[in-house]
Amino acid sequence: MLFGAAIGALVQNALLAIILAFLGHYFLDVFPHIEYKIENIKNKIWKNSLPDFLKVFLDFCLGILIISLFSKNNLVIYICAFVAMVPDGLTLVSYAFPNKISKAHDYMHTQKIHYLTKQKKFPIFWRITTQAIAIIISIALLKY
Repeated sequence: MLFGAAIGALVQNALLAIILAFLGHYFLDVFPHIEYKIENIKNKIWKNSLPDFLKVFLDFCLGILIISLFSKNNLVIYICAFVAMVPDGLTLVSYAFPNKISKAHDYMHTQKIHYLTKQKKFPIFWRITTQAIAIIISIALLKY
């Protein structure tokens, strides 16, 4: 979300910024990072899924707060932040409403793009470090 917002803050052409924010999600997914445990959603155990949805919601709120504090608050910045989250949203959709297209995206997103990080177990230190670097760079670019 923050990386997408940073792209929206830097790229002058709104359409290009939106496209790059969307692709930026896949770029960051190549690096080791921490994923949400959303097994209850994935397995459609809805009565136990509230904590999963709550984590996502709180992360979203924190992202919006950081963007509002450190950016110029242009509409395109928020659009790019939202668009950068679409790939993960599509993955959630594939769990809740599986179909051919959503399953194909989920396979590409979670199996192919995350391939390097799934094949090798990275220590938590490196997964947190790469996320911290992405956050710091994104905030610096938002302020630029």
